[in-house]
Amino acid sequence: MILTNEKHRYKELADFFKTRRAKILPSQVGLSSATRRRTPGLRREEVAQLAGIGITWYTWLEQGRTIHVSTQVIESLSKVLLLDKQERIHLYRLANQPLPADIPGYQGTVSPILQHVLDSLIFCPSLVTDQRWNVIAWNKAAFLIFGDFSEMNVRERNIVWAMFTDNKYKQLFVDWNLHAKGLLGRFRSTCGQYIEDSWLAQFIDDLKMQSTEFNLWWPLHEIQSNGEKYKQLNHPIAGILDFEVSNFDVSDNSGLKLIVHTPLSGTDTATKMKLLLDE
Repeated sequence: MILTNEKHRYKELADFFKTRRAKILPSQVGLSSATRRRTPGLRREEVAQLAGIGITWYTWLEQGRTIHVSTQVIESLSKVLLLDKQERIHLYRLANQPLPADIPGYQGTVSPILQHVLDSLIFCPSLVTDQRWNVIAWNKAAFLIFGDFSEMNVRERNIVWAMFTDNKYKQLFVDWNLHAKGLLGRFRSTCGQYIEDSWLAQFIDDLKMQSTEFNLWWPLHEIQSNGEKYKQLNHPIAGILDFEVSNFDVSDNSGLKLIVHTPLSGTDTATKMKLLLDE
């Protein structure tokens, strides 16, 4: 039997609950394990009782019925089934619910593998940013173009903050207004995902105080979801540099983004980058 997309999602949800339930020992959730059990793990009625939901309703969930699963129920079941971060994210997606603001977390470093990817992009200034647009990793080429991030505090390493408050960036970007408005639109498009993050409101208020342009443009509610395709910079040593810009999501549910600036074909940017790196 071929399942529709919706039925397939509910079947996946049902199977996920059943497999997670089977992995939990009664002793892990404060229940006695003295009684004989025909199957491993928790019983359906035990999960329902611990989660504070009806046994009939939970049984329907494990039968793959098309019923709405609220965020409150997801959270309760996540705790009962001792789900880790990745499993919890997976549950939210199966239940077709938006991820809560606390799920992503904010990390200050990247894995050695991802750093190796950055370092391998020798002539391409490349960065990794978190959900707040803070730069948390970079390669030597990015250091030469955008500055020494290791000498900056957390706020100074924020791409949005730097764009609107650092005069070096206003001089670096050819047609700064265009790039700044585009960046603001992309920043705004991501804000809705983390609207409950108290950091966000404070960051926006502080930036309004620091930047006339940000204060003027923020109330316009301009949205831009697509990343820049082309960027022209005026480097104080190398001169004009032309890059194609690519943005990639890091596929570990961390919310990190990899931003790669590739020297534009038909220009002398690659040659200039080699000269900068050789100095």
